[in-house]
Amino acid sequence: MFFVLSKTLGTMLLPTNFLIELGVIAAVLLATRWARWGRRLFVLVIVLLAVCAFSPLGNYLLYPLESRFPKWDASKGAPDGIVVLGGPVDADMSEIHNTPITRSAADRLIAAAALARRYPNARVLFTGGSANLISNDAKEGDFASDILTSLGVAKDRLIIERLSRNTYENAIFSKQLVAPKPGERWLLVTSAYHMPRSVGLFRKAGFPVEPYPVDWRVGHWADLFSFENVALVGLGRTDAAVREWLGLLAYRLRDRTDQLLPGPDSR
Repeated sequence: MFFVLSKTLGTMLLPTNFLIELGVIAAVLLATRWARWGRRLFVLVIVLLAVCAFSPLGNYLLYPLESRFPKWDASKGAPDGIVVLGGPVDADMSEIHNTPITRSAADRLIAAAALARRYPNARVLFTGGSANLISNDAKEGDFASDILTSLGVAKDRLIIERLSRNTYENAIFSKQLVAPKPGERWLLVTSAYHMPRSVGLFRKAGFPVEPYPVDWRVGHWADLFSFENVALVGLGRTDAAVREWLGLLAYRLRDRTDQLLPGPDSR
């Protein structure tokens, strides 16, 4: 049920989708005796879309997520394993064209391959199945394996988890698959804005990980005062940030994390 709600209600509440839904309601009202309210709602929708698209709102929402964890400290020594969260691979398009196709967050795969070369004794686990509400046989893990091997990761070092549908299942299935031993050090590679939720879920699952953030969307604090000149970029950042904050809230309410905004100190 939680998965279904996240893919329906959660998607409907994303700013771009929600404002378009309000715009449709406004258009319907224009044809009724409540046309005055329809005009007002339509103006409100246009203003809010402009704010989401061109203002620093998305940066404001992303910055506390992306700055929550520092870059990984390599001086601690070589890790025993590397966990790479799914998200970069478009499994459906990859299956249609019979070749791996990536979308956003490809940094996760690139960083994992670089880490694998740097630490040749570390195991590499990719976790990701299909996040579609109506799933088919196309799984991210199947195509991620091809990408990682093409980037130089030996196939016998790869562990592929292909059943998980969301980050919670990433954590649960990953722990079951690799059974990390006490004292082992595993890196968690995912987008910087996604790291707080991911770390919180892995901690709650009993799988201690060391954050290795990649794929930043915001540069530094000065970006909090910069306006965007491409609407789709601004809308994309705002949607990504709101999705993440909604996910943090939902998982906290479900007691799948111990904190609303997990940080470097697990306490």
